[in-house]
Amino acid sequence: MESGDLQQMIFNIVKSKIGPQMSAAEEIAKVLAISTDSAYRRMRNEKNISLDELYKLCTYYHISLDQLMNIQSGAFLFYGNLVDSKTFRFDAYLKSVIKDLNYFNSFREKEMYYLCKDMPIFHHFHFREIAAFKRFFWLKTYLQFPEFKHRKFRFEDYPQEMFLEEQKVLDLYNQLPSVELWNVESLNIIIRQIEYYRTSGVFESDKDAFVLYETTEKLIDHLEQQAACGYKFKYDDKSRQALGEFKMYFNEVFLGDNNILVVLDGVKTTMITHSTINYMATRDPVFTENMYKHITNLMKRSTLISSVSERERSRFFRILKEKISHRKAALLY
Repeated sequence: MESGDLQQMIFNIVKSKIGPQMSAAEEIAKVLAISTDSAYRRMRNEKNISLDELYKLCTYYHISLDQLMNIQSGAFLFYGNLVDSKTFRFDAYLKSVIKDLNYFNSFREKEMYYLCKDMPIFHHFHFREIAAFKRFFWLKTYLQFPEFKHRKFRFEDYPQEMFLEEQKVLDLYNQLPSVELWNVESLNIIIRQIEYYRTSGVFESDKDAFVLYETTEKLIDHLEQQAACGYKFKYDDKSRQALGEFKMYFNEVFLGDNNILVVLDGVKTTMITHSTINYMATRDPVFTENMYKHITNLMKRSTLISSVSERERSRFFRILKEKISHRKAALLY
């Protein structure tokens, strides 16, 4: 491979990561601490980039030289952040999600694939009660924040400004065309979390659990209505104004792993979740293409229940609703 070809490949990858709505030359100039004109000259191959500049670009934009030079090392380059209870702030986490979704939506062609072991985080934000509960559970039980150690859950403690920030996340998610693969077990995690807090005495009374179950029923109804329409819309929108396309699949055997694949103007990115709220991502073409094939194979072995297959859609959502109604009944007797 000629050095000029390698340099052009690097800048093509960088431009795909920057996105179409931002000036690639200006962003590269900032990273390399050079003028915009100097960045243009490097992008046009009029000036060679130095090893130091190559290092800066690859580090900042998470580019694998193995990938660029077709070196078959068997390794994949991932990037991401690790949540630490000493430094983690939920508002900062939401801002990072907003940044990612804004980036995804900046592309002309975009689609998100979600393998649902659990209910996708975006659906939590339809209702304040679920959003409040999930945030509390993460901070108290998963991350074990010291200030939450002896605290009981109360809906009224949830900051309104936090919910408003989550609405920004939901609005951006609603714009993004999405494919979600669900199983009847995908609702089990939130049920187990509610029951764990109920039996552990974290709720002030069983009424809190009942409210969460009732709200989850509303969320299931909303998901069913969106699946029937084949597009997303806001819960309180009586006109059901169409937002992003919503494709929902029902797989009776496979239980997802909450992994995500995003395709942006043909470029694939895989996000692997781990340790509950952490994730790592890669644009490695070998890895992402393998993930894409895995998802498309699952889709072939699943039933599309959005827009079509009314009978299967009704059966799937009936199973979910029965799970919740049984829990509600247990609280009443």
